Amino acid sequence: MIEAHTVSHLERKFQGIGASPGIITGKVFVYGRDEVAVVQKEIRGEDVGSEIGRFEQALLLTRQQLQEIQKRIIEDLGENDGAIFDAHLLVLDDPSLIDEVVRRIQEEHQNVEFAFENVSTQYFKSLLNIEDAYLRERAADIKDVAHRVLRNLEGQSSQDLRTLVEPCIVLAYDLSPSDTATLDRAKVLGFCTDIGSRTSHTAIMARAMDIPAVVGLHDSSHQIESGCFALLDGYGGWLYINPSEQTLYDYGQLEHKRHTIEVSLESLRDLPSETTDHVRVMLGANIEMPSDVPHVLENGADGVGLFRTEYIFINRKDMPTEDEQYRAYAEVAEKMNPKPVIIRTLDLGGDKFLSHLEVAREMNPFLGWRAIRFCLERTDIFQDQLRAILRASRLGNVQIMYPMISGVGELRRANAELDKARQTLRERGIAFDEKIKVGCMIEIPSAALTADLLAKETNFFSVGTNDLIQYSLAVDRVNEKIAHLYEPTHPAIIRSLKNIADAAHKAGIPAGICGEMAGDVTMAPLLVGMGFDELSTSPSVVPQLKKLVRSMSKAQANEVVHQALELSTGDEIRKLSVNLAKSIAPDIMELSAN
Repeated sequence: MIEAHTVSHLERKFQGIGASPGIITGKVFVYGRDEVAVVQKEIRGEDVGSEIGRFEQALLLTRQQLQEIQKRIIEDLGENDGAIFDAHLLVLDDPSLIDEVVRRIQEEHQNVEFAFENVSTQYFKSLLNIEDAYLRERAADIKDVAHRVLRNLEGQSSQDLRTLVEPCIVLAYDLSPSDTATLDRAKVLGFCTDIGSRTSHTAIMARAMDIPAVVGLHDSSHQIESGCFALLDGYGGWLYINPSEQTLYDYGQLEHKRHTIEVSLESLRDLPSETTDHVRVMLGANIEMPSDVPHVLENGADGVGLFRTEYIFINRKDMPTEDEQYRAYAEVAEKMNPKPVIIRTLDLGGDKFLSHLEVAREMNPFLGWRAIRFCLERTDIFQDQLRAILRASRLGNVQIMYPMISGVGELRRANAELDKARQTLRERGIAFDEKIKVGCMIEIPSAALTADLLAKETNFFSVGTNDLIQYSLAVDRVNEKIAHLYEPTHPAIIRSLKNIADAAHKAGIPAGICGEMAGDVTMAPLLVGMGFDELSTSPSVVPQLKKLVRSMSKAQANEVVHQALELSTGDEIRKLSVNLAKSIAPDIMELSAN
């Protein structure tokens, strides 16, 4: 809510990255962690044992604190968000870190505080210098855990955000998951940090808690004092200090417009998603857990276009059994029936790992042992999942989709495993849909280039644009230094997508898109014009897409694509699509604007 405020100072504004949507005003509280002063001491030989004992007790206490925080998060937000703390807990079990601290105590007679601070700082700096953006962000995990261990060694209580006396906007250099886990949501209106990206834990937690947030504000926490009045824009990534009356008025008007548009979209929930010249475009929703289904139905989606099953695996300490998986898939199938549910088989790797599965560290995990490559090696895990999906198929309109298929050879190997699963269920006398549809994701350039061959041996395509763009343009999509090169409308991407859709239709199968590009309403004219039969995105975006689809004709979309294929730059192509979107649904474009 935008509140009026008497301005006594000049307005200042800071540009960052919108991490969690929402606009809020309030006083700023600059949150700074009290640093532990570590002093080097030389210990006597007879004290080595007790010093190591202190270390073990501090690790144990830290583990208990983190598990308690994780428990609260799981109770409040669900297991998926609680899994964020798995990385913190793993730091406490890291043998390299622990062994090196013990070695320094035993051989160099360093006191445990000094030894632990030095070793953990070396780890932190090493990760901070790695080019991989995801691993750089994991450096924050080490820093947060190390700080807790040091405070426990010193007998100090850990600072948290539960003691705020009034509602405020929290500003900090960084907020660790344990910081955000302990905040009082009744007192924290929003938060912002100097560092971070949209994929950082801070951003993930903000979205999970539905709290407006901005990250990447550089050195703002050093320039702003507690008590200042501020406006936080989680859409556009702005922090205004002492916002002017004009700024407050403008944002108040914007908030009112957003609310009015959102209310108007509710009337479209039960209407079909089809163009003005009656071409149907299915609008699916992407989900992670069965608990997401009510949100899918509330927003009028035509089905589940992507069920990311890896989240059933990564939020636990052991491997889910076939029966456990079956219950999850069956719940979604029954609740969505007769609407389709596309279940993607396990897509582990890249930035998603199992804490209980020993996997060697890879130099480039996004190009490594992941997704279908992992499943075709660990067929025991793959078979459990395939049988669970097949069993659920008798309860609804279930379809199977394989991730990261690189060519026909992998597709055939995956289907061979599916045939084994079918035969096992037949032998057990367990019913399933014998005609279940099987599709593959197109997210690797080799698959895009051989789409005509793959189309002959599958029932549908679903394009994972996130990875297809990343791999095609050689751009790490979470690396802020080259983020400007991640260009969905690059001519190479547009031509590739058109070829994929054409290959599917020539073979008589449907083609959909389930990546972030499907959730960008400005891209809808392009994607519809290319002939994609389904767009699948987060449930909350479905109403906006439906309004846009129902406002355009297929002929208009076709013309956009015809012109786009003649253009030379991504900017030119994007403008074409944006201009049509603005002309047919200006209210939706205003709602989606940052």
